[in-house]
Amino acid sequence: MTKQNNLRKHIAPYEKPNIQSSIWQLINTFVPFFMLWFLAYQSLSISYVLTFGLSTIAAGFLVRIFIIFHDCCHQSFFKNQHANKILGTITGILTLCPYEQWRRSHSIHHATSSNLNKRGTGDVWVLTVEEYLSSPLWLRLAYRMYRNPFVMFGLGPIYIFLISYRFNVKGARLKERINIYITNLSVVGLAGLLCWTIGWEPFLMIQGPIFLISGSVGIWLFLCTTSV
Repeated sequence: MTKQNNLRKHIAPYEKPNIQSSIWQLINTFVPFFMLWFLAYQSLSISYVLTFGLSTIAAGFLVRIFIIFHDCCHQSFFKNQHANKILGTITGILTLCPYEQWRRSHSIHHATSSNLNKRGTGDVWVLTVEEYLSSPLWLRLAYRMYRNPFVMFGLGPIYIFLISYRFNVKGARLKERINIYITNLSVVGLAGLLCWTIGWEPFLMIQGPIFLISGSVGIWLFLCTTSV
């Protein structure tokens, strides 16, 4: 048996979704996240340092929710495609990512990853050394600014998750456009409900760090797996 066949034999059991594992992942991800969010709110009357610490931990669980969203986009979290779509849309609302749009762009990313002739969809902006050196000054400055850690991990989450994902891309199909409308309305509705219930200041003090930390970690993970 070749090494490739031997490896295939060992990973074969993990190629198909396992409903028990999927349900357990939902429980040990969503329950801690919502509990930490509630505890962060309760801790506002004690110390914001404690609130920030709880929000930081909650951000880690939001990254886990995004991983579940990612697996739903690959149709690999559940065997049923419709179940993946429903859960993907729900997790997409929590992570501010429209399911149908992200699924399509991410599929293109997997099909074109590391192919310099097919850059631009679902990936990170990459220039070769030759391209960079031959570019005009303004483009080199823009590229260096784009790659600056403070821009990529600070402003990046704000632009990508709060702004870019709120709009349909050119040529989007009807189901993709509808999914974005549903996601946007749900995000606004959920945020509005929380602001009405606990106040906009507590909401921002809790969700702000969760969003920025989880968004920065998400971009970092994506950068590590997509750079060429």
